[in-house]
Amino acid sequence: MINSSASTNDVAVAIAGARAGADVVRTMYGRRLNRIDKGAGDFATAADVEAEKAILGVIRAARPDDAVLGEEGGQQGATDAERQWLVDPLCGTLNYAVGSMLVAVNVALREGAAAVADPFSGEVFFTDGETAWRRRDGTDDVSLAPTSATRLVDVNLDPPFPSAPGFRAVDLLAHPGFAENFRPRVVSTTLALAWVAAGKRAAYVTDGGDLSWSVHFAAGIALCRAAGCVVTGIDGAPVGGSGRGLVAAADEETHGLLMSMVRDRT
Repeated sequence: MINSSASTNDVAVAIAGARAGADVVRTMYGRRLNRIDKGAGDFATAADVEAEKAILGVIRAARPDDAVLGEEGGQQGATDAERQWLVDPLCGTLNYAVGSMLVAVNVALREGAAAVADPFSGEVFFTDGETAWRRRDGTDDVSLAPTSATRLVDVNLDPPFPSAPGFRAVDLLAHPGFAENFRPRVVSTTLALAWVAAGKRAAYVTDGGDLSWSVHFAAGIALCRAAGCVVTGIDGAPVGGSGRGLVAAADEETHGLLMSMVRDRT
């Protein structure tokens, strides 16, 4: 499956970290959890905090010299460390807080291994940066195979809207060509990117700035790239640097259709 010994070890750390976080998220699901206000309508819960602690425990034990950027704890470790892990312990906190199971746990090594765990299905989607796989306890690993056959496109409708008024993701749904070719879904979590890589979604679209090293998106982007998806910003530029937002599509045709609609709206 994955040949490099170093890559294999990093993948194992990513998977173990994502699973440790997922165990916490699953265990705390359904409890009354206090919200930790972050401002602008954003918040965390005790599950976010405890899941991140569990993930950090795995990374620190296996890679004590690596730095970590966590959504809740911020930057930890040496600022000049050669390697950095990006951790989103609970992507989809709003879903989780209202009892929805559409959430994910993300662990990614910059320019390396990454894993996205679904706490409730038991699935872990992972990559060494070159190939992408799905693991479920009791079954063999399956390579991810993106396809647009579902015609389902997840669109992130959450604020902020940095490209407005020129472009807002919600405007994409009003494009006549969208209804002719696709059906909208709204997940607003990295789980959607894992589903694009796995063939459960045709594409995912979100506005934003440079998302390449975002704790929310890095693992999902790594999965999609390794699976062979077409990944760009909403302006068609490569993700990172000058790229804005994200369009991750199963194939060139789907990506081209969506980009033509985005250009119509801008």
